[in-house]
Amino acid sequence: MTAASEEKLFALWRELSDISSASAVLEWDQETYMPSKGQEGRGRSLSTLAGIRHRLLTSPDLVDALSACEGIAEPDSELGAQCREARRSVDRASRVPEKLAKALAEATSQGLACWQKARAESDFSLFEESLSRIIELRREQAEAIDSNRSAYDVLMDEFEPGATEAALAPVFENLCEQLSPLILEASESRPVDESPAMGDFPVAEQKAFGLFVAEKMGFDLEAGRLDATTHPFCSGFHPNDVRITWRHMDQDFRSALYGIMHEAGHGLYEQGLPAKWHGTPIGGAVSLGIHESQSRLWENLVGRSHAFWKWALPHFTKYFPAKDGLTVDQLWPALHTARPSLIRVEADEATYNLHIAIRFDIERRLFAGDIAVADLPEAWDSAYEKFLGIRAETAAEGVLQDIHWSMGAFGYFPTYSLGNLIACQLFDAAENEMDDLESMIAAGEFAPLRAWLGEKVHSHGARWSASELVQKATGQPLTAGPFLAYIRNITSQAYGLENPSSSSGSRR
Repeated sequence: MTAASEEKLFALWRELSDISSASAVLEWDQETYMPSKGQEGRGRSLSTLAGIRHRLLTSPDLVDALSACEGIAEPDSELGAQCREARRSVDRASRVPEKLAKALAEATSQGLACWQKARAESDFSLFEESLSRIIELRREQAEAIDSNRSAYDVLMDEFEPGATEAALAPVFENLCEQLSPLILEASESRPVDESPAMGDFPVAEQKAFGLFVAEKMGFDLEAGRLDATTHPFCSGFHPNDVRITWRHMDQDFRSALYGIMHEAGHGLYEQGLPAKWHGTPIGGAVSLGIHESQSRLWENLVGRSHAFWKWALPHFTKYFPAKDGLTVDQLWPALHTARPSLIRVEADEATYNLHIAIRFDIERRLFAGDIAVADLPEAWDSAYEKFLGIRAETAAEGVLQDIHWSMGAFGYFPTYSLGNLIACQLFDAAENEMDDLESMIAAGEFAPLRAWLGEKVHSHGARWSASELVQKATGQPLTAGPFLAYIRNITSQAYGLENPSSSSGSRR
């Protein structure tokens, strides 16, 4: 009976996984190649698949098989972990009516089209009605899942299990308190020369160089691909089918290169998930914070390091001969600016978390009823003026810059900051455990770091919670210490500030 219950649970879960993969392929196409007139039909298709998935996830057959497995699984066993993750998904879904699940899928599909048009025309009014509908449905969904918790806590839990406003608010307060004086000091010091990162960078060469680096990182292009999109993302349908996307700026190579390295970092996680667990409850990533740690680690701690450019610069100048003669010491400061900017995805490492703090505060006030949808543009601009001293001149540079709200992904943004913190903690642990990691990176030998991440993170899927995984990988609970030390150090070096941190953030 036990074996039969396990077999049935996993067979049904693989069907769920296949349905989710089908939806993800349609969503990937929607953001890359789908013609603009296909939106209505695509929304209907996604709504239908959401309904099918919801019915299967809440079906008596699956619930009975799960209950039988729970009856015999040891809590700390692999089966216990499978049951824990399955129960979490079943409970959330069973409390949400199928009609609501389908309505939300259709609303977010239509919302994406409205956001794309509004962003292109920099007109929030074109998105306002659709956004209001999405928020209404997400509130209804949160209420159905757990009426005893705040709606925002319920929504955050979808992306980062266990995350709460009460736990994260002090984290953001600490980051703002620690980073704001440093950013102010940098802004009052000598400016960083960014000209080494500027120039004419043909699109084809930018893509080719980005793919070259991604492959050197270990991203398998026979199990993945790169396509252009408005807002870069990574979609993993299977460890052997992972899609990443990019965008570029003609006069600045940093956007394309670091966007590709970021998404390739996500892609390495997806390609490194254990094949034996694919299609099971613990076969995916444990949380979005952990996922983001992988992308930020490769993008920043590797890709912006002095060691990386010792290896990369000779290759870079082959793709961009106009930069021949450029030195690593000339380029490095331009990769570590610390200045207020409007666009989150283009923000530097020092200010990035302030962008997230702004979104966290706006979202929680929005779901608390303290901000009306119509007032979001002014709330956004006022927050940027308060925390970063700048205001957007257009809605496209302000409240419309991110895709997340069109997808109903409220509570997603905090995972970016968690990813920054985890990335630094993981990298410090890797440096402590590996012999001369810096020299390996300087030689373009990325396989040892990739293997370390595979062993410590990727291979575990969702076997452990995010907090357990961080503890097991680094030997300590999550802390902001390594991140803050790293930011203080690189900013001090780039801007010639006094008293740079003497802690382990000494890498360049």
